[in-house]
Amino acid sequence: MAIRISPRPGYALAAIVGLGFSAISRKPIGSARALAATAVRAAIDDAGLRLGDMDGLLLNPSSLAAEDALPLKLQEDIGLRDLHLLAIIDAKGSAVVQMVQQATMAIGAGLAQCVACVFADTPVVPQRGAGDTFAITSPITGIAGWERQYGLFGATGAYALAARRHMALHGWSGDDLGAYVLACRRWAALHPAAALRAPLTMEQYRAAPWVVEPFRLLDCAYPMNGAAAVVVTDAARAADAQPKPVYVHGMGQGHPGGHPCRPVAGDGADPGSGGALAAEGAYRMAGIGPADVTLCELYDSFSFTALLALEEYGFCGPGEAARFVADGHTAPGGRLPLNTGGGHLAGGYLQGMTPLAEAVVQGRGAGGARQVPQPDAILVNGSGGWLEHHAALVLSPHRGLN
Repeated sequence: MAIRISPRPGYALAAIVGLGFSAISRKPIGSARALAATAVRAAIDDAGLRLGDMDGLLLNPSSLAAEDALPLKLQEDIGLRDLHLLAIIDAKGSAVVQMVQQATMAIGAGLAQCVACVFADTPVVPQRGAGDTFAITSPITGIAGWERQYGLFGATGAYALAARRHMALHGWSGDDLGAYVLACRRWAALHPAAALRAPLTMEQYRAAPWVVEPFRLLDCAYPMNGAAAVVVTDAARAADAQPKPVYVHGMGQGHPGGHPCRPVAGDGADPGSGGALAAEGAYRMAGIGPADVTLCELYDSFSFTALLALEEYGFCGPGEAARFVADGHTAPGGRLPLNTGGGHLAGGYLQGMTPLAEAVVQGRGAGGARQVPQPDAILVNGSGGWLEHHAALVLSPHRGLN
């Protein structure tokens, strides 16, 4: 009999029992479709399962990929048969977390028992850098053609506007963004597979070229070609799994709605993103609060994105994240380890799979030199669009969180 999702806080809803990767590189290594198949098979093998054990598959192609980059036919590429759950999930940068949420709900409802969730992308291609791939217009005004007419290309420009406003409200400087970048590099230095492991100084950060002010090149995610996958199953089945399962205890989403350029409140406060809404749901379901979280793996498409998430997910008050990071609290040895694999800026950008995969590694105690001592309550988030789409998970190596 399938286990139904329990409303009792602290009870594990499901478990991640498999983690798999394809090759990951800045060079051409094959199609997203082929890489995804490799990653799913690796995750199934890592879970100690067989293809015949799987009855669910969720796919997340990049929002910028061709429509057929990751088709439903991937089921046949992998060799999966008789699935009860098969879908493509598109929710911008929150989609990876949403895949795990949908797998958890399907398992709890009895629709499926073992679900693979995979992300794949190949944004770095010959004769064209990743910057060109992501240099599309972001429709933030709702006025047709406005962004292209005024040269506002890519998410970088849109996020730069949000960052500028937040920095002006709270008196931040570029060095406040740089402090976060340096902390990511310190974590990446401990991660053998991180994309950018070389030590970084504030002087080197300041010397990096501008992309769109206030973002320098080092403030932006470092895209990679590759795929990663996880396998989700019910908590009871996972009890004896090897490697160690990582349990899902809380889930939340936040989508405020309305236009992203909506008017600001009369007190001048930030309009906010979906982060606080996602946090509220995830914490409530897990029966914890931000003070109970021992590790964060946050979506950092830009340095500012992670700083804002620290505030919206309740770890800092408005405007306090810059000082929190500058004081070393998120770096190795700090009291709230953050993006322990180097994050998107230094570990490598596989969109929401970068933070999720690192959370699984940490929850298993397999982080090596970067392993945190108490990964008891792990917050993972994904965000996308123009900060308006958020999804969050509370994970733990413990089946009982309280």
